[in-house]
Amino acid sequence: MKAIWVALLALLLGGAAQAEVAVPPLVRRVTDLTATLDAQQTQTLEARLAAFEAKKGAQLAVLIVPSTQPETIEQFGIRVAEAWKLGRKGVDDGALLLVAKNDRTLRIEVGYGLEGVLNDATAKRIVDEIIVPHFKRGEFYPGIESGTAAMLRVVDGESLPPPKRAAASGKYDIESLFFIAFGLVVVVGGMLRALLGRFPAALLMGGALGGLAWLMVAPLLVALLVGFMAFVFVLLGGSGRGYGGGGVGGTSGGG
Repeated sequence: MKAIWVALLALLLGGAAQAEVAVPPLVRRVTDLTATLDAQQTQTLEARLAAFEAKKGAQLAVLIVPSTQPETIEQFGIRVAEAWKLGRKGVDDGALLLVAKNDRTLRIEVGYGLEGVLNDATAKRIVDEIIVPHFKRGEFYPGIESGTAAMLRVVDGESLPPPKRAAASGKYDIESLFFIAFGLVVVVGGMLRALLGRFPAALLMGGALGGLAWLMVAPLLVALLVGFMAFVFVLLGGSGRGYGGGGVGGTSGGG
């Protein structure tokens, strides 16, 4: 009986030792589970990949793990690609540079949307001719930096749908629009009021600024609000007299 329990324990331990490496969550563009890169190197790579994604739309990421065993790097790379789902939905323009440091293997996984330009032959050339020579000299950051730079250059030549404007930029546009509208009302509104009269000038400024707002910012309500405010300001503004001094020039004569 004791021998049976020992055999079962050995099987359990052996199975645990052969468990698949867990795929880490995608929380950043550069994930280093080996502490190979320092903070500055990681930040530099992150910034470059983020800037490219904002400009081009394609999403590239780097993952460094100690090992993919018991799986091959190809098997593990497929699991990472399925879990991370890099690239835009419907475009599938993601790519992954995967490095298994202790296994001395690496691989580039490419989404279908980039296979026309970052194909197997090109990916192999980047690995063999750019990254591996650095790795053989123990230069891991230069290898990863040069490899990702080569990937970005290749992907940059592919015709892809333009990236969508970030949602946060809408807030900036609305704030800027109100400043622009206020400046136009003060400067142009006064000139039009003098030339056309209050009501025609107010109608013209309200319509013009409302149309400008509609072109710059999607929400129709914002455009209507800007147009109405411009109409009211031009219609009611400038009713007071100019603020000026009433002093008398000259010198007071002495007796």
